Amino acid sequence: MYHVGHYGAALIAYVPLGTAIALAGHETTAVVGALACVALSTLPDCDYRLPAVEHRGATHSLAFALLVGAGLAAVTAIVVDASSPLVDVGVVTFAFVVGSLAIGSHLVADALTPAGIRPFWPVSQRHYTLEVTTTSNPLANYALLGIGVGVTVAGTGAIVALG
Repeated sequence: MYHVGHYGAALIAYVPLGTAIALAGHETTAVVGALACVALSTLPDCDYRLPAVEHRGATHSLAFALLVGAGLAAVTAIVVDASSPLVDVGVVTFAFVVGSLAIGSHLVADALTPAGIRPFWPVSQRHYTLEVTTTSNPLANYALLGIGVGVTVAGTGAIVALG
């Protein structure tokens, strides 16, 4: 998928978590999480710019998702002051989930294409694909974005209605 498709997939994946966090009274944390999730959603495609790194190899794996989650959690643990109220919501764990979710959403979106992914790299080279659409299909990319925006609006509506 292209960037817009990955942004939509990230929103689709994040909305249930973000809505729950916001309903728990941590609206700012929920918004920051959404921004982080969308911002990280295209990170696996950094492999295009890395010499000797195969596209849809290491950066398109569950191991990479966990590594990004751990990295975001570590940065968050360093940046967030221990006396901050953010610690009350388990912000470091939240950061881990957001980082992992961002990469996971990328993997799911790429699994929709014939090129697919090898999510269990390096343990397995088995290839997974749903072959629903091509990477370059603008309709599919914008449909993912539209669905992502739609579920975000719905989640926001739920927060307003229940909050």
